[in-house]
Amino acid sequence: MLNLTRPEGSLPEDFHVTRRTAVSMFFAGYALAAVSAEAAPITTPADGLVIEEVLIPNGAPKPLPAYVARPKAPGRHPAVIVVNEVFGIHDYIKDICRRLAKLGYVAVAPDFFYRSGANLPAMTDIQQIIPVVRQASDTQIDGDVRATSAWIKARAFAKADRIGITGFCWGGAVVWRAAMVDPDIRAGVAWYGQLKPLVARAGELHAPVLGLYGALDQGITAEDRDAMAAALKAAGKTGSSIHTYADAQHGFHADYRASYNERDARDGWQRMLEHFRANGVV
Repeated sequence: MLNLTRPEGSLPEDFHVTRRTAVSMFFAGYALAAVSAEAAPITTPADGLVIEEVLIPNGAPKPLPAYVARPKAPGRHPAVIVVNEVFGIHDYIKDICRRLAKLGYVAVAPDFFYRSGANLPAMTDIQQIIPVVRQASDTQIDGDVRATSAWIKARAFAKADRIGITGFCWGGAVVWRAAMVDPDIRAGVAWYGQLKPLVARAGELHAPVLGLYGALDQGITAEDRDAMAAALKAAGKTGSSIHTYADAQHGFHADYRASYNERDARDGWQRMLEHFRANGVV
């Protein structure tokens, strides 16, 4: 339990949980429902980084937990919100944050499913996971994204006007919406996020989004990708685009899963960084 740290009540900067307790808020290991025994996941060391687990005020009775990785170097750094897959915050998402931090970003991965109390990465059956994920409404998640960007803007180590967002699978759709509803987002990169519900909203984008997709993805069809590409063109969103990898499946960046495609994952990562740089997330 967190106690009040000031007579007038706790301030956001007081909620740096790892400085007060050795118990992590997040699962240690890779999502059990998806991890492959043959996988050799990338592990990024934390040397030169500050790793924190924080609680972000979001107007809910319990604040939003988040994993943060950032450079130890002084000064203000650009920031990237990292949105998880349906499996919540586990070692893959944490490593994504550390990879970005090594490149000079403040990387923040909020636990969007924390209200359920479920330990999603520990679940072995996707049929148990999906109902939990569906409990999180778009409105709720979009509000949590805005709370996260507001928290970043208030940090002395972050550039308040240099915030991007990237997300994977379930998180890919969150990226598209964030670029529509969060004015603090400068650019987004969506890895194989659902498109069908968002095609009609392409004109709402205020920040450019790069969508990275696999042609072999059985859940996101060529028709969906083509429809979004056409909608972006019709809406004049020239900074946003869809890139499709011919030999990639869904989850091609997830290096702990059998769907991992190293070549396309590396290419997508470089495209992500270029998209952020081109749109001022530097």
